[in-house]
Amino acid sequence: MDRAALANFLRRRREALQPEDVALPSGARRRTRGLRREEVASLAVMSTDYYTRLEQQRGPQPSEHMLASLARALRLTGDERDYLFRIAGHNAPASLSASQHVAPALLRVLDHLDDTPALILTDLGETLVQNRMATALFGDTPAYTGHARSAIYRWFTDPAERSIYPEADRDRQSRAQVANLRAAHGLRGPRSQAGELVRDLRKASREFAELWSRHEVAQRFEDHKTLIHPELGPIELDCQALFTEDQSQTLLVLTAPPRTEGYEKLRLLAVLGLNRFTSAEH
Repeated sequence: MDRAALANFLRRRREALQPEDVALPSGARRRTRGLRREEVASLAVMSTDYYTRLEQQRGPQPSEHMLASLARALRLTGDERDYLFRIAGHNAPASLSASQHVAPALLRVLDHLDDTPALILTDLGETLVQNRMATALFGDTPAYTGHARSAIYRWFTDPAERSIYPEADRDRQSRAQVANLRAAHGLRGPRSQAGELVRDLRKASREFAELWSRHEVAQRFEDHKTLIHPELGPIELDCQALFTEDQSQTLLVLTAPPRTEGYEKLRLLAVLGLNRFTSAEH
């Protein structure tokens, strides 16, 4: 671990970011260049004292989990993330774990989406980050672990996962989930995490096994869907997808046209906030 290099790199990257880059208010009387330490700590979900000690060359060696959080908070590119890991005394993330690093371009867009549900997913349906509206609609999906991190896996193994969709639409969703996984499997190969997911799902779900045998492949770029909220009822939404160049991550944005019932329900959802569908139901 190169404490001096780590401290200098963190400070330089913090000073290079402006509050508006991460959707924070700049404030009228701001003397700090770039972000404040407490702002970086909050974005990385760590204590301000811990982060401060890293910048002052006094902190313990950060874990890989902490470094990944810092990379996301500081909006690092892939090369910058790898450098951060190395000066902190770790190997650069393998390609598999590197895919969990949120693409900075998608994250910049998500930072400025506050009035409509939006989330960033991997090609396996794992939620990497979501805004407060997406949490209010879907629950705390980043909190899942293991195979359950994948919404595709949950769809075929956890009946509760289907409750957000109308019963008449579930067959179509099943086909779409399998077609999306087929696309990821084709890109990653049978020895990848996608391959492992397919093997386990074929054992766990007869429905999945039957749909997998059809060899349907698709990545949906847009969709119109109805989602069921336990308090607001059905909400008709348009779903737009923005992909990274390598197709490994997707920003999903759910909107409704102005003056529609769906639009009004989204406004109500913003008021309701997180008073529903908590991770305790997982």
